[in-house]
Amino acid sequence: MLEAVDPRFPTVHHDVDLCVVGGGMAGVCAALAAARRGARVAIMQDRPVFGGNASSECRVHICGADRHNHVPNMRETGILEELRLENLRRNPGRSFSVWDTILHERTAFHPSVTPLLNCSCLDADMDGSRIRSVTGWQLTTQTHHVVSAKVFADCSGDGILAPLTGADWRMGREARSEYGESIAPEEADDRTMGMTCLFQARDTGVPQPYEPPPWAEVFESCEDLPYGRGRHRWWRMGYWWVELGGEHHSIHDTERLRDELLAIVFGLWDHIKNRCPEGGAETWQLEWVQFLPAKRESRRFVGEHVLCQGDIEAGGPFDDVVAYGGWTMDDHHPAGFRSVRVGAPATVFHQAPSPYGIPYRTLYSRNIDNLMFAGRCASCTHAAMSSTRVMGTASSMGQAVGTAAALAVERGVAPRGVGDHMAELQQQLLADDAYLPGIARQLPELTRSATLSATRGDPEPVRDGVGRPVGGELHGWEYSIGDSLELTFDGPRELREIQLVLDSDLAANIAMSYHQPDSQLTAPPSRLPRRFRLEVLRDGAWQLLHEELDNHQRLLRYPVRETVEGIRFVPVALWGQAPASTLYEMSVG
Repeated sequence: MLEAVDPRFPTVHHDVDLCVVGGGMAGVCAALAAARRGARVAIMQDRPVFGGNASSECRVHICGADRHNHVPNMRETGILEELRLENLRRNPGRSFSVWDTILHERTAFHPSVTPLLNCSCLDADMDGSRIRSVTGWQLTTQTHHVVSAKVFADCSGDGILAPLTGADWRMGREARSEYGESIAPEEADDRTMGMTCLFQARDTGVPQPYEPPPWAEVFESCEDLPYGRGRHRWWRMGYWWVELGGEHHSIHDTERLRDELLAIVFGLWDHIKNRCPEGGAETWQLEWVQFLPAKRESRRFVGEHVLCQGDIEAGGPFDDVVAYGGWTMDDHHPAGFRSVRVGAPATVFHQAPSPYGIPYRTLYSRNIDNLMFAGRCASCTHAAMSSTRVMGTASSMGQAVGTAAALAVERGVAPRGVGDHMAELQQQLLADDAYLPGIARQLPELTRSATLSATRGDPEPVRDGVGRPVGGELHGWEYSIGDSLELTFDGPRELREIQLVLDSDLAANIAMSYHQPDSQLTAPPSRLPRRFRLEVLRDGAWQLLHEELDNHQRLLRYPVRETVEGIRFVPVALWGQAPASTLYEMSVG
């Protein structure tokens, strides 16, 4: 019988293929990617909900390669796109609690995933340079959970497995000379970017008085704020620059910093309501304040490769690219909100190309054999992490880590050994609708050898393996309702699966909060097909195989056990009034 960690409390043992520590967006995508590839997964999350900074506890909208750089069609696809499209369909009010629910059901209800919520990782058992197990304390049940696994993935943000396992890690800013980074300081230091407490407010339509708590800070003048007169009038969602922690320890000082941030939040609302000469908030009411600060930076693991400023600026043309970013190198001043006192901007946006590739070697430890990581604790310099830290990019990394972990288990190798199977890993990611800059999906031979025809236009790009517009090239077949596209074979062929990649308008941003503008996507994209038919050619006649009546996803797979002479896609209706849509892939195998 396995021993209890502490005989005064229950101990539950779990034996899985992959243990994910941290249930933010990187961890959720890692867990789902591995589980869908056949791995048994446990995900240990110290909060009651999944999503991390994107959850209802923090309410930070998901940013990635599609923002700041104004490069169209760079929104992250794969698992993150699936989750956000599900949210657009089921959450028209843009409630973060509904978003929590979607993340919960997709993750906790997956048959191959063991969810361990409200469970804080507090120990690791080592066998030399391998992790045997990790132990967590579940506060709600007063139970210890011991998880043994072949592979461990730290997606905790704070990199909790670094001190527990002896993995190499860093914290703070590198010296400019170490990686030749022009935006790094001359001398290395322990400063980081800080953490933020947001708030939300609503207009009630009637006057709303506000009396701040006695411990709130007082801001008499707009110039007391990092973005002063005229720059704080959009108060619906709070301000990212209510930020502290970069001059302190962004892990150990969190509780004290949280209280200081709350004093700023309530004092800032007092300024908006009672002191700001610009006015305009008379009927507005504070309705939510973030008590769990959203962090930007703390520990970073050291992998086989450390992504740096030069890698990003060069576009990341790595042979082992498995994820991508595109957010600017958004380097927040360590003083955060207090930067106004030293006359410095709260952040500096250093340009980065969109997209740039992220190599696999940044996602596993250089000295712990079975440790992987994704998110803001990945192997990057401070300068590079100022771009890779955003949640869209973290999700892209998380899907890569989960897919690689499942492949490692399947092949019986350590994460480092997956490098010998890089083409297979990349093709698995592409098949699951991840985007890898510069690498095309190799479609099944039956798709490549079939005769492809359409009622209009050139259908050939549906099998070029790119799956989205890139650099002015559509890489898909543009159609209107009434058109159709078909693949025909040189004789009867047995089909096992049909895969479609549809148009979810990757040029648009997706709104998550009801305070975000309606110009962003707030419902399933108007270009996305809602109804369509799949028909098969059998004995010289087209017959209905499947009719989709209420689709809201971009990537669709249909298992088939049919021997046919062809397959045809017939769109019937889109979600909106868009005049046209695009089919990016129709493949059969």
